[in-house]
Amino acid sequence: MPITHEDITGLVLAGGRGSRMGGVDKGLQNFNGTPLALHALLRLGPQVGQTMVNANRNLSAYESFGSPVWPDGLADYAGPLAGFLVGLERCETPYLLTVPCDTPLFPLDLAHRMAEALAREDAEIAMACGAEPQEDGSVQMRTQPVFCLLRADLLESLVRFTQAGGRKIDAWTATHHTVQVPFDREGDAREAFFNANTLAELHALERQRTTP
Repeated sequence: MPITHEDITGLVLAGGRGSRMGGVDKGLQNFNGTPLALHALLRLGPQVGQTMVNANRNLSAYESFGSPVWPDGLADYAGPLAGFLVGLERCETPYLLTVPCDTPLFPLDLAHRMAEALAREDAEIAMACGAEPQEDGSVQMRTQPVFCLLRADLLESLVRFTQAGGRKIDAWTATHHTVQVPFDREGDAREAFFNANTLAELHALERQRTTP
């Protein structure tokens, strides 16, 4: 059965420490004049039925973007899985699509292609694979584990995993039927999954083309 965009809640992950940006709140850093988290919401919104944000600081600033904001339920900045967990806890649709706030050029057809693959393979999780630049100037395809389409009924599984101390996305997804979705078609933007870990990288991304 096809998965429609109304079946999906989109979650922007903005709950990290931003340590490689000097401890700043990464989701509030500007990308072409728009805070990264808001930029992600605007890019994701048309692809899904509902949106929400995972953030742990400056909650009123995130709330001003117009989507519900939920902090981690796990202590001490437990990483993206803490965001997955709160997203699944609050998700009211059959599926949850996660995207990080620091990858502003992610595909405009991300949800559609992830949902298509999930339904086709009758999988529980779909995970994007995107181009990543190498030191020699070449580009290789690499799994992008924070770009995940999850069945909402995986909540119980993730609760058990995190309560046992698990924190790595791939260790949890490996316990479920997961399909990898390559974004390597003709016309796909090579920089779609480039992420900004530092302010210098963010400024470099601003100079990239902003649509696929």
